[in-house]
Amino acid sequence: MPTSARDSLELALDAIERHDSAINGMITVTADQARAAADEADRAAADGQWLGLLHGMTMAIKDNIQTAGVRTTSGSLHFKDVVPNQDAFVIQRLHAAGAVIVGKATMQELAFGIRSDNPVSGQCHNPWDLTRVPGGSSGGSGAVVAAGMAQAALGTDTGGSIRLPAAMNGVAGLRPTHGRVPNHGSTPVSVSYDTIGPMARHVSDLARILAVTASEVPGAAPMTGPDLGNFLPTLNDGVAGLRIGIPGNFYFDNCDDEIAEAVMTAVRTLEAQGAKLIEVDVAEAETTHQWATIQVYSDACAYHKERLDSHPELFSKGVLDRMLVGRTFTGVDYADACRAREAWQRTLAALYQDIDVLASPTTPAPPPPIIEDKSLLEATKDASRNTYAGGFGANPGLSLPVGFSRAGLPMGLQLEAAWWEEPTLLRAGVAYQSATDWHLAKPQLS
Repeated sequence: MPTSARDSLELALDAIERHDSAINGMITVTADQARAAADEADRAAADGQWLGLLHGMTMAIKDNIQTAGVRTTSGSLHFKDVVPNQDAFVIQRLHAAGAVIVGKATMQELAFGIRSDNPVSGQCHNPWDLTRVPGGSSGGSGAVVAAGMAQAALGTDTGGSIRLPAAMNGVAGLRPTHGRVPNHGSTPVSVSYDTIGPMARHVSDLARILAVTASEVPGAAPMTGPDLGNFLPTLNDGVAGLRIGIPGNFYFDNCDDEIAEAVMTAVRTLEAQGAKLIEVDVAEAETTHQWATIQVYSDACAYHKERLDSHPELFSKGVLDRMLVGRTFTGVDYADACRAREAWQRTLAALYQDIDVLASPTTPAPPPPIIEDKSLLEATKDASRNTYAGGFGANPGLSLPVGFSRAGLPMGLQLEAAWWEEPTLLRAGVAYQSATDWHLAKPQLS
């Protein structure tokens, strides 16, 4: 076991050296800066000082989040040479809390899809099966945590881009309530959906990272919620009395049998700890993906308007084809989607009067092969059918590893809650991990 921040860092850098040529999870490695930060943490500890909640924690950062002096490509030829002058707000907070940043994790080009392939660094591979995708768009973040290249990572989630790679890589991932964590300094897909959040093996690490990054700054987000307060001491309070909704419609439809069984086994583990399972129907859940697509794709076209018009050749074909779908929608379509989103949020508000948490499979199927017949559009739609609903609602969601298929592929449980109820999700996650050890499993890498 590592006994210092420097020891922990050297283990991470060694894993990068040994395994990243196969996984391709890192776009940029910042070993020198990381060693300086680790040594600072160790000097502070030797003097009896503590740098903060993330003292010595090794972390990777999705490459659409700005890092001062370190290129931030967003996996795009449009940004391949961009070196920001300023850290994103969340990066400032990580540094202040003592984190040791090992570098920038790869991602799907412009955060637009599940394959985590881009023209800057190429295809990222799932460490559990190198022939399969790691999910996306934060696939690099999930893969490097699974492979031991960092203890934790930051990703961004529009319609599942933290939760999907968490499930596909066998780690935990949290999408906070939209507005809980400032999106300052992050290349967006949709400003009304995007959310920066953490990935790690241990839910307790997600909680510490959330506590550090959840701080509002003026103009950072359109929604401002109640202060998190000091929620960390409640993480081990258990789930006695927690009401877990099991949806009877949509979420388990067309789900792989192994995944459905693993999810139900997981919720029964929580039931054995005192949670109450309640069957629910979630009206109109099947429509959320359609409506969210209108808004997300339109927002992406608006943000990239000049790039789409002036230099479409700098987009890969799959991302360009998918993004241009946004230009087929009208202003009336967007307005209708806005009204549908309001109705969906009213549905969720009523639902969370009767339950505390909604449980479902994070993904309905195992990680797909890297080489497949489906377009990026169809592959992303299939994988994100359950996660888009949370993006549409803007409410928080947590993905937990709950086992492996007979083929050895990770499976995930998604827990969602009402707005600003991240502490409830994290408490449930800690309770589940206290009774299971799926999150400790490591891929066999040569």
